[in-house]
Amino acid sequence: MPKCVLNMSLTPTQGRYTFDAVKKTLVWEIGRIDPSKIPSIRGNITVSNGSPLPESNPPLHLNFQVNQFAISGIKFGRLDVYGEKYKPFKGVKYLTRAGKIQVRT
Repeated sequence: MPKCVLNMSLTPTQGRYTFDAVKKTLVWEIGRIDPSKIPSIRGNITVSNGSPLPESNPPLHLNFQVNQFAISGIKFGRLDVYGEKYKPFKGVKYLTRAGKIQVRT
């Protein structure tokens, strides 16, 4: 967020959000996605007096991760571990993670 942003009042269609006014970061945790409605968030921001208004369509910098989902579609059918004295857990944890993405509208 630009440094001039003081606060925001948002309404997400799914999940919840938190805004850190010191770091100027917005975290939107969606959780389990309801397929009947598209996740979106909209609302108003409050900027400091005397500061220029931010762009109407500023570039967004995004980071996201999706637990228990492999976007590549790779599935593990079997994994053999040799040379270990313990019995490994029978399970695989999938994680889809994006690096830094910039979205321009």
